[in-house]
Amino acid sequence: MKQGVVIVLDKPRTLRFGMNALAKIESITGKSVLALDMDKLGVRDLLAIAYGGLYHEDKTLTIEKVGNLIDEHSNIVQIAERLGEALSMAFGSEESEDGAESGEM
Repeated sequence: MKQGVVIVLDKPRTLRFGMNALAKIESITGKSVLALDMDKLGVRDLLAIAYGGLYHEDKTLTIEKVGNLIDEHSNIVQIAERLGEALSMAFGSEESEDGAESGEM
């Protein structure tokens, strides 16, 4: 199973980007995940990526609920950083080869 990055929203949640999550993101954004530039993403794309990464552990989530959780318990800068870490793990960066799961924010 893919490792993930823990973020604390209403409770600790794990961002994890396996094949199903990546396909879900592509379906929502209409863009290839491989072509996404994390430095140039809009809010809708960030929200879609967060939703895709969290859906695996809570099938009741919606994009709107994820947005509300971020608004209430975090901020866009922290979320963008954590999304970048989790996506790097999904694509096999050096950090993910260490086998260490990232901690909370």
